[in-house]
Amino acid sequence: MSTPREPGAPGTDPGAPAGSGPAAPPGAPFEETPWRRLDPRTLLVHCGWMAAPLGSLALTALATGGRINTEAWITLAAISASFAVLTTLGLIRWARTEFRITIPRRGEGAGGASPTFDVRSGLLTRRLRSVPLHRIRTVDLTATPVHRVLGVTVLRAGTAGSGDGSSELSLEALAVPEAERLRTELLAYADAEAVANDPVVARINWRWLRYAPLTFWVIGGVFVVAGGAYRALDGIGIEAWKLGFVQRAFTEFGASALWLTIPAALVVILALGSVGAVVLYVENWWSYCLEWTDSRTLRVRRGLLTTRAVTIERARLRGVVLREPLLLRAGGGALVRAVAGGLGNREENRKRSGLLPPAPRAEALRVAGGTLRSPFPGSAAPAALTPHPRVALRRRRVRGLLFVVLPGTAVLAGLGAAFTPVLLHCAWIYALVTTALSLWLARDAYRNLGHGLDGPYLVARSGTFSRDTVALQRDAIAAWTFSTSPFTRRAGLVTLTAAVAAGEDGYRIPDLPAADAPGFATTAAPGILEEFLVRPGPAPVPGQRAR
Repeated sequence: MSTPREPGAPGTDPGAPAGSGPAAPPGAPFEETPWRRLDPRTLLVHCGWMAAPLGSLALTALATGGRINTEAWITLAAISASFAVLTTLGLIRWARTEFRITIPRRGEGAGGASPTFDVRSGLLTRRLRSVPLHRIRTVDLTATPVHRVLGVTVLRAGTAGSGDGSSELSLEALAVPEAERLRTELLAYADAEAVANDPVVARINWRWLRYAPLTFWVIGGVFVVAGGAYRALDGIGIEAWKLGFVQRAFTEFGASALWLTIPAALVVILALGSVGAVVLYVENWWSYCLEWTDSRTLRVRRGLLTTRAVTIERARLRGVVLREPLLLRAGGGALVRAVAGGLGNREENRKRSGLLPPAPRAEALRVAGGTLRSPFPGSAAPAALTPHPRVALRRRRVRGLLFVVLPGTAVLAGLGAAFTPVLLHCAWIYALVTTALSLWLARDAYRNLGHGLDGPYLVARSGTFSRDTVALQRDAIAAWTFSTSPFTRRAGLVTLTAAVAAGEDGYRIPDLPAADAPGFATTAAPGILEEFLVRPGPAPVPGQRAR
């Protein structure tokens, strides 16, 4: 790989303007390309960290009637000193960060050189990173509310093999028009042949909002917000439990009829959670559009306050996952995620891999098929997947009874025997309810188990709280992992994991028959296990003694 020389190196034109980069001597493989800098508003973006401490000081002053103690003045001084230091470092970083796209000259001098994306940065130690454009797989534009107010965005270019984020190139921050132009330049060498069908796979439909409350956030989001508010108040020295209106609310709640107040509290939590889930849905999926920008590039655009535009190269798209959480599945909905390389580490992959928000299941199947450019495997006949043996159902029933029913019943019974007989009644009621629930969930989890092959795809389905159906390209499987425990070995089962350099890195097929797993793995991805398999020998000749 050829990289441009640093300014001041031999061959640099001393008369060139500052920041224009080295001049290319005659016959050099690369054309002279000027270096570009980040937007100066980058400095203002780095000042956004002051919002939290200054907000805490303002709340403290408001809570104390304007009286600021010595600790607050020390905090303010520390903020001022930090602002001066970080602003200076940010100014140096902005001045020392440059980027450009280097295009090879046409003709014999170019040789095997390819266009590269060059980024040089560093305060004390200068670093030059030069990546061929053909290795760039995704281009992500992300803008937080601070970025949007300032009219800038962050550009991240994911490359082949950047699953851990170490090979990712990031520029913060660029003006939005400049970022759009740079993304177009980075993807200019993709195949520009127009797609045969409609390039737009899906757009937002606000009737899908009815699926927003059917997620974890309808309940969990309330407690997350409450916990965040408690930590914020505790951080500025306010003890929430000692506030007068909080104590009065708990006193009145305990003095009222619990058979009325508890259901009312649950209704309030559900109402608040539903509103929060709808707001979060709108913020995440505003202006959502999934489209093929050309025959090799899939792009997802979405976001209201924080905008996101993720581009996935088709060559790195290894499959899709049809995800159906329990509540969403009960409402007839589903969502779709991509199995693709170059989307960063696990946390970044979860943020970038979303292809469809919670929507009707029929729409999810259509979007999954549009992403694969073929019908989603198993959508026409879900029952075509191979079921798993009945012993898998027994294992799920036993796990539910041992880890859910038995511990809770034993604790309630022990407390009842030690303190009050009321808890003894709670124990048998808990045992009855959780036994029925565990058996039902075990049955549902077993019915969801299935695996099979559909043309070029391996299809695996499992889960009850979140039923996931993954369609994975068979030629993308790099390795197999066989996992067992003493209990699964006794039951004759094995968990088979397909390792791929994309998505979650591995996709499980739980509780396969141990005798069938090697054959299935060999059929799904030939060439990986053959040397480890023991082939049966020829049948012995009658009357011949075995040696």
